[in-house]
Amino acid sequence: MIYITGDLHGEMSRFDSSAMKKLKKGDTLIVCGDFGFIWDGGEKEEKALKKLNRKKYRILFVDGTHENFDLLERYPVTEWNGGKVQCINENVYHLMRGQIFTLEGKTIFTFGGGESPEKLMRMEVGKWWEQEMPSVEEMKEGVLNLRNADMKVDYIVTHEPPPKITYSAGGQRENANQLDAYFEQLAKQVEFRRWFFGSVHFDRKITSKNIAVFNDVIPMEAPQQRRFR
Repeated sequence: MIYITGDLHGEMSRFDSSAMKKLKKGDTLIVCGDFGFIWDGGEKEEKALKKLNRKKYRILFVDGTHENFDLLERYPVTEWNGGKVQCINENVYHLMRGQIFTLEGKTIFTFGGGESPEKLMRMEVGKWWEQEMPSVEEMKEGVLNLRNADMKVDYIVTHEPPPKITYSAGGQRENANQLDAYFEQLAKQVEFRRWFFGSVHFDRKITSKNIAVFNDVIPMEAPQQRRFR
């Protein structure tokens, strides 16, 4: 089964929760950005990644805004289950922007990245990377992949939500950016079942199709949507 959770920020303690411990061999966990375990390249981080590599379930993540993109870009890009990934180790994969993956018979469109709300502060301390904001090329690739799929996928996984969803969840950036506009168009043009995102840092079903996830670990497919064969 495929499960979704929100920003981990490199906190290994999140894997000690009762919800995480219910995941079984063969399951898949997808993190909605701010994975955080590729941050300083230090010994502690290396040990953490080795622990994640030993988990009985697979761990996938889209990037958020709090990633060390210089370190992340060192991992080679390869193809996996229909889309581009970076293999962090045998059990951990970065799902790249604008890709469509097929897992357990379900199609999943992924698009990480965003804009740090505390951008200026992070720049002052040298912990900000311009790669956090997706490029025009990545957006175009996403549209091309969606067109090849007839603008239909089962699920969308991002770090940031569409602007209107952000507003209805209780807050919105003062100035919209190019990713906001891109996601707004996707929301209008793409047919999908559910859209998961993590940047708002709370757990809430905003609408029947738009799910904010943070600490919770929830099944990607709602019970009434499960297909029995």
